[in-house]
Amino acid sequence: MPFSFLNTVMAWFLKKRIHQIELFMKYPLEVQDEVLTTLINSAKNTEFGHKHDFKSIKNYETFSSRVPLSNYEDFFKLIERSIKGEQNIFWHNPIKWYAQSSGTTNSVSKFIPVSNECLEDCHFKAGKDVLCLYINNNVNSNLFSGKSLRLGGSKKLYENNNNYFGDLSAILIDNLPIWAEMISTPNNEISLMDKWDEKIEAIIKNTLNEDVTSLAGVPSWMLNLLNNILLRSNKTNIDQIWENLEVYFHGGVNFNPYRNEFKKILNKDVKFYETYNASEGFFAIQDSNDSNELLLMLDYGIYYEFIEAKNYGKLNQKIINLSQVRKKINYVIIISTNSGLWRYIIGDTIRFTSVFPFRIQITGRIKNFINAFGEELIIENAEKALEQTLISHKSSIVDYTAAPFFMDNGNSGHHEWLIEFNDPPKDLIQFTTDLDDNLKKTNSDYKSKRFKNITMSELEIKVAKKNLFYTWLKNKKKLGGQNKVPRLCNNRGLIEELLKLN
Repeated sequence: MPFSFLNTVMAWFLKKRIHQIELFMKYPLEVQDEVLTTLINSAKNTEFGHKHDFKSIKNYETFSSRVPLSNYEDFFKLIERSIKGEQNIFWHNPIKWYAQSSGTTNSVSKFIPVSNECLEDCHFKAGKDVLCLYINNNVNSNLFSGKSLRLGGSKKLYENNNNYFGDLSAILIDNLPIWAEMISTPNNEISLMDKWDEKIEAIIKNTLNEDVTSLAGVPSWMLNLLNNILLRSNKTNIDQIWENLEVYFHGGVNFNPYRNEFKKILNKDVKFYETYNASEGFFAIQDSNDSNELLLMLDYGIYYEFIEAKNYGKLNQKIINLSQVRKKINYVIIISTNSGLWRYIIGDTIRFTSVFPFRIQITGRIKNFINAFGEELIIENAEKALEQTLISHKSSIVDYTAAPFFMDNGNSGHHEWLIEFNDPPKDLIQFTTDLDDNLKKTNSDYKSKRFKNITMSELEIKVAKKNLFYTWLKNKKKLGGQNKVPRLCNNRGLIEELLKLN
């Protein structure tokens, strides 16, 4: 099929979905009620459904009072039984796919159940919606006249007891519909290669002569790939290689610290579209050009609840659904899904920027923060301050992490940052002071703890050697995909490991 004709057909097919998206934007609470009812009815005859008497649950209030909150550790015994072959435990249909989560950087992997319903009605539906929303906002797009360069995980699927395990991206690639394979590059064999260095070489060889119109992948890894492509081709701009490139779909880490680097090597007309997904589900999509907000997708078989982050884990924590959320509050997300995760805490925090329709910004992770001195620094604060400092100093980074430094003998402590620069600042001392000042502007608690250096003194920056974070990830066998270095840690375990390598 000629790609020009394919572009017309695909655009027409995808834009049919716009009406349904508009419906859940107009009737969000009603759609979420329907999702909850469907989930409960689907699982009412499972072991979990019998235990919590799903048959008698008629509304959210009963559901929330009867079903306890859970995290991975709480749910693992049920997942482990499912992996061993038991069925109908927490979901009514058999589950044979398990996403080996790369969201954690310790040595223990998580195995997240992925049902057929989750594949079709969540992940693949979301993939089509990403394209649908982009096409709807860019009527002259020729996206499907070329290929989408996808940069997924590096872990092939492996089989055990008729179950399949691997990165979510590997599961998705293994189940891709034919139309999606037609518009993607590289081929599946290369996409699922284990060794990252060899994979990069194969991608470059396989895609240099393709007509790539879109990119999809985590910013840190995509930037690594694009810089390697420029080096190999002896070009200075990706536009010299793929002149029809028009959009980069990104997610996984905050894009802002990388934005200027991408702008340097991509044509100025290339658009950036953010997505928010995880092994547990696909949650939100940027639904307009040049936006920093994501539309919460409400009809993917996921029911949402929230806890104010400041109260999380406390006796007075209050759990609410969408009907009670407010703007500008930092919330911990709780999900119930069509893979049988019930009131499951995924570990992310978000803030609503709009409540009609429901749009959000990702603010961080429950465990990724620094509060050693009462400063309550979250990723959102840190990355906003870093972005402002990088812009003012015309610098760019590869990666970074930060942790508290505890002083003794009555001296005040401080934050220690380990940063690998791509373009280092000309004056590191001034850069350090400016970053410290910008943190004060973005976080009032940090500012108060920095008052007269009584509780905390100015932060310290250690410059990481080239490829330090890459080497650390490689040693951990976590190259590629959704793997990333924790930005903030409330203890010194990670930074001490890295400093030894440095």
